[in-house]
Amino acid sequence: MTTLRAMLLLGGALSVAACNGANDIASPGGGGNITINNPAPTPSPTPTPTPTPTPTPTPSLVTPAAGCPTIADPAGLTDSGTISGPTGTYRVCTLPARVTRSSTLTRIPGLLYALGGRVDVGTDGGPAASAADTNVTLSIEPGVIVFANTGVAWLLVNRGNRISAVGTAERPIIFTSRDNVLGLSNDNSIGQWGGVVLNGRAQITDCIASGATPGTISCERQTEGAVDPALYGGATNTDNSGRMSYVQIRFSGFVLSANSELQALTTQGTGSGTVLDHIMTFNSSDDGAEFFGGRVNLKHLIMVGSDDDNLDTDVGVKANFQYVLVAQRPGAGDSMIEADSDNAADGNTPRQNTRVVNFTFLQRSNNAGFGNGAAILLRGGTDYTMYNGVLATNPLIPCLRISRAQTVVVAPNAAADEAGPPVFRSVHMQCGTPKYVGSNGVTEAQVAAIFGTGSTGNSDSYTPSLTGGFINGPTEAAIPVSDPTTLDAFFERTTYVGAVRDASDTWYRGWTCNSATADLGTGNTGLCTSLPTF
Repeated sequence: MTTLRAMLLLGGALSVAACNGANDIASPGGGGNITINNPAPTPSPTPTPTPTPTPTPTPSLVTPAAGCPTIADPAGLTDSGTISGPTGTYRVCTLPARVTRSSTLTRIPGLLYALGGRVDVGTDGGPAASAADTNVTLSIEPGVIVFANTGVAWLLVNRGNRISAVGTAERPIIFTSRDNVLGLSNDNSIGQWGGVVLNGRAQITDCIASGATPGTISCERQTEGAVDPALYGGATNTDNSGRMSYVQIRFSGFVLSANSELQALTTQGTGSGTVLDHIMTFNSSDDGAEFFGGRVNLKHLIMVGSDDDNLDTDVGVKANFQYVLVAQRPGAGDSMIEADSDNAADGNTPRQNTRVVNFTFLQRSNNAGFGNGAAILLRGGTDYTMYNGVLATNPLIPCLRISRAQTVVVAPNAAADEAGPPVFRSVHMQCGTPKYVGSNGVTEAQVAAIFGTGSTGNSDSYTPSLTGGFINGPTEAAIPVSDPTTLDAFFERTTYVGAVRDASDTWYRGWTCNSATADLGTGNTGLCTSLPTF
C-alpha cells in the first residue's frame, strides 16, 4: 500500500480492481483517507421479476359461539354443546318441544339451532279462531341455520299460530339435517329428517270424520305419518300461517310412521293470508312440496332431487304457482306433478283448482317402476291449468296421464265448483311413446284432445335448446306466450315461457345451493352438501 500511495502522489491515476462489496476504500495515509471512486459499470438489464403466486385463501373454519341466546319462551333454548363438521365447530342450541310464546331465533356466528324431535309452534287452536288461541309466532332471522338432531325431528306450525322465516337473497334461511352439518350428506342423500309443516284453518276435503261436510269446520285431517295429533282444516280461507321467503329445505322426508313420510314443505289448510316465495327444496325422499287443501299462492319455487313427485296437490286446494323450476336426479323420482288422488271423494267441494305458470320441468328418470307412469298425472276430479311452460323428459316417459271421468268433465258447473277439463296454453313437451295415457274411464284420445296443439300454442314435439340446463335458448324464446293475468290477479304477465327467461334473468341466484343435479350459479350458498359460512 506504500507503493500505491507514492504512485498517487506522482499524479499517476491508477485503476484498481474493484473489490467485492460496497465499501471499497484506500488504506489511510498521512493526508487523511483517500477514497477511490471506481467508474460506474454499465448496468445489466434488470430482470423482470417472476410474480409470486397469489395463495388460494383458506376458508376460516367456524368457531363456536360462547353460548345460547335468550328467547322469550319460558323454556328457553338448551345448550347442547358443540358439533363439528368440514366448515368448523358450532354451538348447538336446541329448541323446546313446544314454543309457547312468540320468540325469535337470531343469527349469531358459530351457532346452529336444533330440532330435538317434533317441535310445535304454539298449541293447536282448532278449526276456528277463539279466545283460547295461543297466537305464537316463531321468527327466524336471515342467515339462520336450523338442523334436525334426529331423523324423526320436524317443525309444525299449529292452527292459530305463525312462522316468520324471512331470509334474503344474500342470506337465506336453511333447514337441514345433522348429517349435512357433519359433512356426511352427498348428492343422493335423502330422508334424513322430517320437514316443515304449516297447518291452517282453510277449507279442505276428504274429511277424517265420518259424515263431516267437506269445506266446513267439521272437516279436518291428520298430518300423514304423525303419531300425535296434528290436525288441519276449517272454513277460513283467508287464514294466515305466517311467511316463508328465501328458504332452503334440504334432505327431508324421514318416515315418521306406517311408511308415511313428510315432504320438504307441507302446507295443510293454509289460507291466502300465508305468504310463500323463493322456496328451494333439495333431495326430499318424498315429494318436493305438497299442498293439502286451503288457498296457496307461491312465486319462485325450486325443487331439486325429489325422490317421489315434485309438485303434489290434494284435498281441494286452490293454488297459484308462478316461476317453478324442477330438476330430478337421474334415475330417481316419479312425476313432475301429481294432482289429487283417486278415491270416492273426487266429487267433494271445494274442487281442487291448481294453476301453474312459467315452469321448466326436467324429468330425468324412467318412472315405470313408480305408480304414476307419466311426467304429469292429473286425477281425482282436479281442475288444472298450465300456461307458458316446457317439459323436457326422459324419452321413455309419456308426458300426460289423466285418470277418472270426474277429471275430464266437459261442462263447467259453478254450483259443483267445477271449472271443466284441464287447460293447457303455450306448453311444449318432449314425450316418450305413448305421449298420452288415459285410465279409470279416460281414454288416450281424450287426453290428447285435452292437451291440444296448434291454436292453443301447445306442442308435444318439443326439442329443448336450454342452456345451463334450464335457461331458455332460441327454441324456448320462439314459443308463443299466453296471458296468465286472465286467470288470476296473482300472476304477472311475461313475454316468455319457462321459469328463466335468459342469462340476464337471475332470480334463482344467491339464495340457492348447487349440486350435480342443478348448478344454480355462482354467488349462492355453495354446495347443498355443505353449510355456508356467512
